[in-house]
Amino acid sequence: MTAPGGMPDVVVSGRDADAAMPIGPVASRGPWRLAWRRLRRDRWAMASLVTIVVLALVALLAPVLTHVLGHPPNLQYRDTGLTLDGSPVAPNPTFWLGTDNLGRDVLARVLYGARISLLVGVVATGMSVLIGVVIGVIAGYVGGVVDTLLSRLIDVMLSFPFLLTAIALVSIVGPGLLVSIFVIVFFSWTGIARITRGQVLSIREKEYIEAARSLGAGPLRTMVVDVLPNLAGPLIVYATLLVPTAIIFEATLSFLGLSVTPPTATWGNMLSDADQYYTQAWWFMLFPSLALVVTTLAFNLLGDGLRDALDPKSGL
Repeated sequence: MTAPGGMPDVVVSGRDADAAMPIGPVASRGPWRLAWRRLRRDRWAMASLVTIVVLALVALLAPVLTHVLGHPPNLQYRDTGLTLDGSPVAPNPTFWLGTDNLGRDVLARVLYGARISLLVGVVATGMSVLIGVVIGVIAGYVGGVVDTLLSRLIDVMLSFPFLLTAIALVSIVGPGLLVSIFVIVFFSWTGIARITRGQVLSIREKEYIEAARSLGAGPLRTMVVDVLPNLAGPLIVYATLLVPTAIIFEATLSFLGLSVTPPTATWGNMLSDADQYYTQAWWFMLFPSLALVVTTLAFNLLGDGLRDALDPKSGL
């Protein structure tokens, strides 16, 4: 059969017919959109993200929630919150998670403890990332003597023992929230600096970096505009995994009495108070421990999910 223009018609069928059909415009998908698509398919990572959001809301709304419960975190209920022999009261309709050794509501104190843990975890991680990225980028990009000096500084910082340094600092300035954050940042930025330096050493030899230099871009502009954006993926993953480490550090310091002073509620000092009562008041140690485990596990699973989602070799 011949077409009106004199050219023979071509009959296409089967797979060739599907291939010959006109194709609409292909939607562009950037790396961040692809990463979000991969992350949404990871059920554990999404469940962890929801858990973290819920924990953040609980921490922010702790005053409201305790007001609804009618149990302030530091109020001692000596008549209803303790047994006749002065022991903590088990979970009941009045105190949903029981009471502690002073008759205080464990649920209210767990809610307020989330505020301290998340605050320290996020603030200390943010400061550690900032310091580590600045030092790592400068060391990796500039190289030479600067790299050697900064690398030796990192080695010196890693030689300080964590607990001994914390105890020495607290003995000088006294315990407090700022002291806890300072100690955590002091020991956390070095790992980020090392990772950043290693990434920059490989990035600075790429063709687009050479092109930026040939176009007259200065070192500062190159580091900020061309190097830092390519570090975003690894830094996000590492920061997500660093938050639970900071939370564990703060709980350790609180447990040893080196962080926030009582009666302010933290999960660490709650565990310290429960040390002598866990055999007769299991709830006193269980619920702060469970809150600590759930929080750290959620951040770790989210970090693993982000690592897989940001990996370009992973499946779509």
